[in-house]
Amino acid sequence: MPITAEEFESARPYLLSVAHRMLGSVHDAQDAVQTTWLRTVTARSSPRIENPVAWLTTVTARVCLDELRARRRRNEAPLLAGAIPAAELAADEAMLRTEDVSRALMVLLRRLTPPQRVAYVLHDLFSVPFDRIAHVLGGTVSGAKKHASRARQRLDGARYATEWDSRPDPQVVEAFLAAARTGDTRTMIRLLAPDSVRDADAALLPGGVRTLVTGAENIAAETVRFQDRLHAVCGLTVNNRPVHLIAPGGHPLATIEISTADRKVTRITLRSARATDEFTAAPPSTTS
Repeated sequence: MPITAEEFESARPYLLSVAHRMLGSVHDAQDAVQTTWLRTVTARSSPRIENPVAWLTTVTARVCLDELRARRRRNEAPLLAGAIPAAELAADEAMLRTEDVSRALMVLLRRLTPPQRVAYVLHDLFSVPFDRIAHVLGGTVSGAKKHASRARQRLDGARYATEWDSRPDPQVVEAFLAAARTGDTRTMIRLLAPDSVRDADAALLPGGVRTLVTGAENIAAETVRFQDRLHAVCGLTVNNRPVHLIAPGGHPLATIEISTADRKVTRITLRSARATDEFTAAPPSTTS
């Protein structure tokens, strides 16, 4: 066997991190890493591998590439948060928080083709050299560089909607969200206009909770009930509109659109995420 069990176990956390960024799911990443081990133990004997981590990373990346391509052949849309079992969603959220992974990036990586995602993750996130990436993709170094470049363009060069020119006051929005995350009702009431409105899809609310709430005090009291969800918020452009996205574990659940006027929040609109939503990067000034 070219690699020992001890070497594999030492590399497992790193391999899991790589596979998670590629596949967007801790559950799928664990399966990919386990497949890597099975391929390792069934590999034909060969001279001792000088860099076991690099070898294992290549195998893991190929497993992930195969899975991404299979998803595309099956025309599978990325799952929204509501379609993911609670335990898996919790594991994905824990991964994001433990490893300080960008929530917005995990959402945007869905936009990439399988080779683009693999090339971007390996090079830009884990500093794997392009000659090894080319080996994973079965192409040339030049081709691997092009895949990574196109990925960056799709992630960072997204066209920003004209609505950004008249976007809500970012300081007011961020101050309100910060207060909401900590349950600071006094600050929320101060930032909300007296006649402000909160409108939400019924599917996002527990039974019996009103979809339409008016008045600063009522909205602040309702917002505290959903404090945990607000820790999973990132700023993105969704369908060419500037919003905040609730994305536990990097999986879209709902959009929050906050309107402001005269340094006050005037309206909060919560809508369920849809499989047809198009996610693009937010301008640099938006929290992600």
